[in-house]
Amino acid sequence: MDLSAILLLIALLLGVGLYLAAPLIFDSKPYSAKEESGEISSLMAERDRVINSLQELDFDFNLGKIPKEDYPPQRAELLQKGADILRKLDTILPQPISDDKVEMRIERAAAARRADAGIQAEPPSDDEVESMLATRRKARKSKSSGFCPKCGKAVLVTDQFCANCGKALK
Repeated sequence: MDLSAILLLIALLLGVGLYLAAPLIFDSKPYSAKEESGEISSLMAERDRVINSLQELDFDFNLGKIPKEDYPPQRAELLQKGADILRKLDTILPQPISDDKVEMRIERAAAARRADAGIQAEPPSDDEVESMLATRRKARKSKSSGFCPKCGKAVLVTDQFCANCGKALK
């Protein structure tokens, strides 16, 4: 074998060896940081569950599914759980926010989720509901033309034949 081929083979083997050993030699995060990131993600997931529970509780209360005397204690309990989770997150990732503003952070996060989901904080007025109903009725009138005279299935204005039995409609 030629000397240059042997040197090339040694260099290639050395490169592959370094590539395979790099995660063991050059570990970017210490082990405790990896555990900490797992704890952070579990706390963030728990925070999201509490926020979702708060949203559902508010929604059910607004619908009248939850009695007025049961709503405040349940809401206070969820806010306390969320505040505890945020305090734990603050100990892991220190942020310059005082303890008295922790519950406000939960409220802001819940409001942001409500806005993202398109949930309105206040119900629409009667005039808005009437205008939505009127536009919906107009849209429905233009779509349906009735039923097939032969089989009785619903047909659209644009249909020339029944999709179920094939009878000519025009």
